[in-house]
Amino acid sequence: MAYPDTSSPLAGWAPRMLSVLRIVAGFLFMLHGAQKLFNFPPGDNGGTVELLSLMGFAGILEFAGGLLILFGLVTRPVAFLLAGEMAVAYFMAHFPKGPLPVQNGGDHTVLFCFIFLYLSVAGPGPWSLDAWRQRAIRR
Repeated sequence: MAYPDTSSPLAGWAPRMLSVLRIVAGFLFMLHGAQKLFNFPPGDNGGTVELLSLMGFAGILEFAGGLLILFGLVTRPVAFLLAGEMAVAYFMAHFPKGPLPVQNGGDHTVLFCFIFLYLSVAGPGPWSLDAWRQRAIRR
């Protein structure tokens, strides 16, 4: 069977579901940044982080990058950058607690890393500002 399986009745939904994946991942990632920067929604970290710190930089990347991913603007380079951030975060914060994500609480970090890596290759999907810009350029 060749990839993608175009014989499936749902095959036409694949590009749209790519957009849905991007939107949900961007929104969730943006919330992680908002929690670090603004303590919203309130978390168990006791407040906001110092802006000029490693966690502050991570919060800026997560909030701004999540917002760009959410709207599908400059998706490929932003997704690649965020995948790298998540790889660094995993090895700095989670891996020292144990080698497996299920042991060290890094499940979401690994998932974000590979979702962003996928988006950096697959692109944003049709429901995005990147796709809108491309359609406008072709006109």
